[in-house]
Amino acid sequence: MRLPWELLVLQSFVLCLADEHTLHGPVFVQEPSHVVFPLDSEEKRVKLSCQARGNPKPHIRWRLNGTDVDVGMDFRYSVVEGSLLINNPNKTQDSGAYQCVATNAFGTVVSREARLQFAYLENFKTRTRSTVSVRQGQGMVLLCGPPAHSGGLSYAWIFNEYPSHQDNRRFVSQETGNLYIAKVEASDVGNYTCVVTNTVTSHRVLGPPTPLILRSDGVMGEYEPKIEVQFPDTVPTAKGATARLECFALGNPVPTITWRRADGKPLARKARRHKSSGVLEIPNFQQEDAGPYECVAENSRGRNVARGQLTFYAQPNWIQKINDVHVAMEENVFWECRASGRPRPTYRWLKNGDPLLARAGVHIEQGTLNLTAASLSDAGMYQCVAENRHGAVYSSAELSVVAAGPDFSRTLLKRVTLVRVGGDAVIECKPEAAPKPTYTWRKGRDVLRESERVTVSEDGSLRIVNVTKADAGSYTCVATNHFGTASSTGSLAVKGLCPHGLALSRGRTSVPMLSALTLLDGQDGGDATPETGTGHCRLCGGPGTPGGQVNRWMRSLEVKT
Repeated sequence: MRLPWELLVLQSFVLCLADEHTLHGPVFVQEPSHVVFPLDSEEKRVKLSCQARGNPKPHIRWRLNGTDVDVGMDFRYSVVEGSLLINNPNKTQDSGAYQCVATNAFGTVVSREARLQFAYLENFKTRTRSTVSVRQGQGMVLLCGPPAHSGGLSYAWIFNEYPSHQDNRRFVSQETGNLYIAKVEASDVGNYTCVVTNTVTSHRVLGPPTPLILRSDGVMGEYEPKIEVQFPDTVPTAKGATARLECFALGNPVPTITWRRADGKPLARKARRHKSSGVLEIPNFQQEDAGPYECVAENSRGRNVARGQLTFYAQPNWIQKINDVHVAMEENVFWECRASGRPRPTYRWLKNGDPLLARAGVHIEQGTLNLTAASLSDAGMYQCVAENRHGAVYSSAELSVVAAGPDFSRTLLKRVTLVRVGGDAVIECKPEAAPKPTYTWRKGRDVLRESERVTVSEDGSLRIVNVTKADAGSYTCVATNHFGTASSTGSLAVKGLCPHGLALSRGRTSVPMLSALTLLDGQDGGDATPETGTGHCRLCGGPGTPGGQVNRWMRSLEVKT
């Protein structure tokens, strides 16, 4: 935790170098992704990628399941250009959720979680299986019973050393691996072997053969369909994924399988059925594809129906992210982030990589964060996390809190403000300062007190209404905040009204000594320049004007009275 004065020095340093280099907190260029590592890989090394930019350059470390990875204590770990390398990975020690953590002088951000999983497929434990005996015409199920594994599996069967092809009578479930024969025929007698393949490693293992023989006590009679393969009551499907439903029935005669929506809507045109009709697939799944579905198994002896619900889910996706904010000390900060998703995402907030909790001055309500009267200790990196049970997304932003005493170097008071008697005068006072300063005014050396005629606005400007000659003089604005005081001075000049009947002519003219001479345009009273040669003349005397005469040489001009 930095002390306030350290933060102030850092902010000043930032302001000084901003023109040469843009200093900022860490921002991820590349975040880690999920990795499924084959245990039988020859490489024997896992790489989790991460890159972050920032100025100063961020330091990167890693967390595993919320705990820092100590690369100094385990020689298997190393961080190279931000990425984490794990040599000789171990599925017991190294499985879990990893996060990249980037830190520089402005704060810390954490990446999305990347899960490291290990793919493997062990061998079948049993070497032999019992003989299966069935009647001709009877339905049959041969169990696969895959061995211990991690990662996706695909299934196939071998019949007497040749691949067993699927049709309307034979079906291999990709959910269980089991082989289903709707109606056994004499040609089905033989040995059956389950073949299991890990879809990540491509490693394949064969189960022990299962002999199938026909019973000699007769042929199975006809019977109505019996649905042996059916989909669950609820099948969650991700947005954009392919929904897959399985359905298969035993029966004599061999049942036919048809699909339909149970709500009366037609099947989507993109829906496709496999040759056996035992599988319905809906690619690029969207919200409108969700709903109740039915599988109908039918033969001449009857029909049966299996029902289930396809539900739609979507990982969070940003609608509105948070952006960097730069505020003066004691100003309020408001952030809002919004994400779509199904189920609706919930939100949490992080500051410098750690959970941000509500407290005095910190109000959190789902996707909104309010900081009241920001202080230097509030500066840092903030993250909004939107998540549901299917995933999480992170949005990051930097909060810079500027603290500086008043400074008039670029906003001096106007040197002279000119106003006529009876008019209104406004002298602006706009120093640079953070937080906003308080203002006091002096006329000459005396503190100026507010009245009905003299007021100071919130932005520090001085306003004088119904100006008199007595208001002329020097005015000083004094600005003060926690970090210092500064002032700037300007003058107010007041123009009086001229006596009527006074005229100047070409050549030498004798006039009284007066305090001001103004040439005004004959039409609208605006000032005329000496080059125009034409104008009204208003000679305005001030207190103590000598009564004697003085000869002055005037430029050639015509004065109208």
